[in-house]
Amino acid sequence: MEGYFYLGKINRLFASKGALQVYLDTDNPENYLETESVFVRMNNQLIPFFIDSLELRHNNNAVVKFTDIDDVEMASLLLGCEMYLPETSLPPLTGNRFYYHEIKGFSVIDKGFGPAGTVDEVLEYPHQAVLRVMLNQKEILIPVNDETILDVDRSQRIVHTNAPEGLIELYLE
Repeated sequence: MEGYFYLGKINRLFASKGALQVYLDTDNPENYLETESVFVRMNNQLIPFFIDSLELRHNNNAVVKFTDIDDVEMASLLLGCEMYLPETSLPPLTGNRFYYHEIKGFSVIDKGFGPAGTVDEVLEYPHQAVLRVMLNQKEILIPVNDETILDVDRSQRIVHTNAPEGLIELYLE
């Protein structure tokens, strides 16, 4: 979904007037309470839906009521669908904070190793996200955390890291 970011998923029906329970896959779901519309992925296409109300519950769950979705049958068609927003609607981040999609193609310069390749993607694992960096056709996985990611220089397209000692060399052997 080029140009869009994954916001969450429609999980279940909520009440009988077409409201739906959704999971907002974000660190700060409250940032999206004033969202006027979302794009719902149906049959591999993004369809815009306007929001009448969005109420945050607990554990990133929210109840959404879409305009013109007024009954259970209509709402049922949306169950299991993913929700997206345009990347342009994301608030800008600074310092060592970044959106995973924004650093693809950035150079990596490690404090101890020096130039360490280019970010291919960010992989999300249950307990740790990692930068997948490519250097001379070899894969290097660098943990994403506050101790490892020192700075993201957006103007120069560089991620400055401080990988654990010997980690990068281990991948290059």
